[in-house]
Amino acid sequence: MKTIATRFAGLQLKSPVIVGSSSQTASVARLAEYEKAGAGALVLKSLFEESITMEIAANDTDIHPEAYDYISEYVGEKVLSDYLNLIREAKKVCTIPVIASIACHTDGKWEEFAKRIEEAGADALELNIMSLCTARNYSAGAFEKMNVDIVAHVSRKIGIPVIAKLGSNLTNPVELCDRLLANGAKGVVLFNRFYPTDIDIDRMDFTTGNPFTSSADLSLPLRWAGIVSSSVPALPLAVSGGVDSWKGVVKSILSGASAVEVASAVIRNGASWISEANEGLRRWQEEKGFASIEAYRGRLNASDPENADCLMRTQFIRHFSEVH
Repeated sequence: MKTIATRFAGLQLKSPVIVGSSSQTASVARLAEYEKAGAGALVLKSLFEESITMEIAANDTDIHPEAYDYISEYVGEKVLSDYLNLIREAKKVCTIPVIASIACHTDGKWEEFAKRIEEAGADALELNIMSLCTARNYSAGAFEKMNVDIVAHVSRKIGIPVIAKLGSNLTNPVELCDRLLANGAKGVVLFNRFYPTDIDIDRMDFTTGNPFTSSADLSLPLRWAGIVSSSVPALPLAVSGGVDSWKGVVKSILSGASAVEVASAVIRNGASWISEANEGLRRWQEEKGFASIEAYRGRLNASDPENADCLMRTQFIRHFSEVH
């Protein structure tokens, strides 16, 4: 039987297209629309501990310390409760996996939020671990160790699959992914995206760059999906960033990914993008004679020496020698 079904992080998906976390996935109506269009899974808008901290700070007035402590606890619980309600409401209307997403900066909050999210009924939890390592005394490798520690602590706390969404600012993604697998990660997403900073030269001030990805952004996650899937084959991967058509889905699977996370293309084009991507994938599989995704997943990863040469090439010597 011909199918585009796949498995990622222990979850059975009817399509490799996972709608990634964004403002759109904070709406239950949108989630239902994405499922109807053929999405394989849905990642809810991330719960940021930072947003709770900012909301508490907004209530910081000249009040008695005990009153401030009460307000802080109330605001924090309110934001968390709203997120847990989003999970519950999503599970009422969606039959495909609903994946929660959190980003914390305080020790203990990762585990605390994770436990409450599991109790609310999420099918899996994505850990949105992002940081710019800029301190002079921040040792090389410390950030990677932090990723491993967070995944290990959360995995021991909950029973649902834990997914690590990584930034690309890593010394060795292969070694890190191997350690994440050993410490309980059921899947890894390559890669998270930094806030796009730009400069307005007229005002001589900072501004926000293009918030959306394009196909030009796909090269980096494709490269590392191809390398990691070869070196750590037991770890399910999802590609994120730059999948803007069904061709990007195919490329990601050929590189070794089991799924893709897509946000920009869905925001720009609406839910119809999902059905179009699925149809394009089905048509390509039919033309190539593949009955399933597993028949060609990783066909172009680094397991083949010729593929490895392409994936690990760092210089442009050959390319520019041919340019006249």
